[in-house]
Amino acid sequence: MLKLNKWLIRTAVAMAAALALCLALFLYVRSQPLPVAAISQTSQMLDLHGNVIDTFHAGENRRSVPLEDISRDLIHATLSIEDRRFYEHDGFDLRGLARAVVVNVQSMSARQGASTLTQQLARNLYLSHEKTWQRKLKEALYTAKLEMDYTKDDILSMYLNQIYYGHGSYGIEAASMLYFDKHASELTLAESAMLAGIPKGPKYYSPYMDMKNAKDRQYLILESMTEGGFITKEQAENAYREVLDLKPLDSGEPEGFAPYFRDYIRQLALDEIGIQPSVLNKGGITIYTTLDQNIQNAAEDAIKNGIPGDSGQQAALVAIDPRNGYIKAMVGGRDYRTNQYNRVFARTRQPGSAFKPLLYLTALRSRYMTPVTQFRSEPTVFSYDEGRKSYEPRNYGDKYANDLIDMRKAISTSDNIYAVNTLMTIGADKVIQTSKDLGISSPLDPVPSLALGSSPISPFEMASAYSVFASGGFRVEPIAILRIEDRKGKVLYEAKPVMNQPISPAEAYVMTSLLEGVFEQGGTANRVSSIIKRPVAGKTGTTDYDAWLVGYTPELSTAVWVGHDKNKKLTLAEAHRAAPIFASFMEGALSAVPPKMFAVPEGVSTVYIEPSTGRLAAASCGTRRLETFLSGTEPTEICGTSDHADGHEEGNVTEQQTRSNEKTRKKKAWWHDFKKWWSD
Repeated sequence: MLKLNKWLIRTAVAMAAALALCLALFLYVRSQPLPVAAISQTSQMLDLHGNVIDTFHAGENRRSVPLEDISRDLIHATLSIEDRRFYEHDGFDLRGLARAVVVNVQSMSARQGASTLTQQLARNLYLSHEKTWQRKLKEALYTAKLEMDYTKDDILSMYLNQIYYGHGSYGIEAASMLYFDKHASELTLAESAMLAGIPKGPKYYSPYMDMKNAKDRQYLILESMTEGGFITKEQAENAYREVLDLKPLDSGEPEGFAPYFRDYIRQLALDEIGIQPSVLNKGGITIYTTLDQNIQNAAEDAIKNGIPGDSGQQAALVAIDPRNGYIKAMVGGRDYRTNQYNRVFARTRQPGSAFKPLLYLTALRSRYMTPVTQFRSEPTVFSYDEGRKSYEPRNYGDKYANDLIDMRKAISTSDNIYAVNTLMTIGADKVIQTSKDLGISSPLDPVPSLALGSSPISPFEMASAYSVFASGGFRVEPIAILRIEDRKGKVLYEAKPVMNQPISPAEAYVMTSLLEGVFEQGGTANRVSSIIKRPVAGKTGTTDYDAWLVGYTPELSTAVWVGHDKNKKLTLAEAHRAAPIFASFMEGALSAVPPKMFAVPEGVSTVYIEPSTGRLAAASCGTRRLETFLSGTEPTEICGTSDHADGHEEGNVTEQQTRSNEKTRKKKAWWHDFKKWWSD
C-alpha cells in the first residue's frame, strides 16, 4: 500500500509538473511576438477606367486580396489537397499526419501533404527551409502563435496571398492574372484545381513547364475534392475535360502598357509626390491615373501606321483633355525597348509655325491688331536692336503673295513675313508673357525669329498651351495621377486641380476661328481635313529638323512631333507625316464621341467683311467673308466708302447687318459641318 501511495504521489507530481510546464510554455508562447514578416506586395497602376497599365514589384509579384474575393472552388481545392481538417485542428494535426502517411504509402507517392496550412505559413513567413531541429522547434512555436493570434479565416487568407505559384507570382491574385488573365474571384473549378496543385512544386506542376504533370495533379485534386464532399463526381469529370485558356507566358511585347507614360508616372510618384521607392516596389499601393486605354491605343496605332517600319524617324504624341487637364495619351517614341527617352518632354525641338497662335493671340489681346489687319507678303529685311541688327525671314518654298494679306490668310498659309511684322508691331516681351500665361516654361529669346518658333519648346508644353484655346480661355494644370492608395485603401495622395483663366473666352474663340482655317481650303493642313469628321482647329509647324501639328477639339488638345534624334534634316516625305498622324489619332481617339461645335461666348462679334480691304461688306460689295472679332474691334468702315459708319443711319445699318450676319453665320456653320460629316 505504501509503495502504491508513493507511486500515486509521484504520478500526481509528474502530472502537475507537466501541466505547469505546459502552462508556462503556453504563457511563454503567448507573450512572444511573432517576427516581422516583410511580405512584399505588388503595386499597380490603373488607367482612368480601372484597367491595369502596369505593376511594380521587387522580384515578387504579389497582390493581396481578401478571402471573400477568392473563388470558393480555389479555397476548397487548396484545403482538399493541403489540409482537409484545417478548421478542426489547432495548428498541428496528428490525425491528418497519420492519414497522409497511410495514403502516401498506399499510393507510393506524395498524394497528401503532412504539414498543416498554418505550419506551411509559419515556415514561409518566418523561416528558411533547412531541415534542422532548431528550425522545426521554431516552426512549432510560430505555428502555435499564429493559431493564438489569428482566426482560421485570417490564416487561410494569409496563406493564399503568400504562397508561391511559379513564374514570379506570389499569392493567388497574381497567379490568377498570370495564368488566366482574370481575378481570383473569377476562377472556375477547372482553373482552381489547376492552380491549387502548383505550389507543391512549381517546376513540376506548372502547365507552362509540363502540361501532363499539371493535368495529373489537377485530376488528383478534383478527386480529393470529390472525397471531401466539395463537388460531385460529375463536376470533377467535367472540370478535368475542360480545355483551359492559358494566357501566353511571354507575348514578346514590352513590359507593361504605355511604357513611356508608366515611366512618367513613376517619376512623378517618386520625385514630386514623395512616395518612397520601397513603398512603390513592395508596398502594394494603387496608383490611379488619367490615361485612357482606348485613346492610348489610338495614339500608338497612329504613330505605328504613320511612319514606315524601316524609317529611322522618331515621333512623339501627347493628348490632354482641356476640360480637366487629364493626360489621356502619351507616346514618347516609336520603340520603347530600344530607346526609353521620352520625347514628349524634349525641350530641344523648335515648334516652328506651331508657335504662331501664341503670337497672334498676343496681337489680338493688345487690340492693335484684328483678323483683318494687313501686312504685305514679300521678301523683307527687318531691323532690330536699334538698327544694329537685321533679320531676313523667308517663306517656305520662297512662296509669297506679293500683296497685302490679313491675319486669317497668314495663319492658314503660315506666312512668315506677316508673323515677323506682327512681332515687331506688338513686341517680343508681350509674346513671351502670353506664352508663360498659357503654361510655356521653356526659355524664349526676345528676337524677331521668335515669331517663327525658333525657341525650343516641348510637345507637352505645346499641347497644354493649346488646351487653353480649346477650353474657352481656362487653363488646368496637366494631371497624370488622380490619387494613390495604400494596400488597405487609405488615400496617400489626391490631386487638387489647379485652374486659372489667362485669357477671355472671347479671345480663345477668335483664335479658334482663325485656327479652323488651317484645315480649310488653302490651309497647310487641308490635305488631312477629309480624315477628321468634326470641328477641329490647329496649326502646323515645320523647320529643317522638326515637323509638328498641334491642334484640338472641345474634348482633346494634342501635340504631334516628328523628327530625328540626331541632327538630321527632314526629307519632304518625313516633314509631311505629322499631320496624317494627328488626323488619324484624333478620329480614332474620338470615334465614339459625337462631333461638337466650339461654343460661341459673349464678347464676340461676327460680321461680313470685304477681304481685300478688311472693311465691312455692304450688299453692293462683290466678295464677302464672314469674320469673327473681339467685340469692339470689328471694322467700322464699309467697302466702297471711306467714311466711318458713325452716323445714325449707317450705324443702324451696321447693327442690323451684324445681327443678320450672326444668324447667317450660325446657320452656315451648322450646315457646313453637317454636310461635311454626312459626305465623309
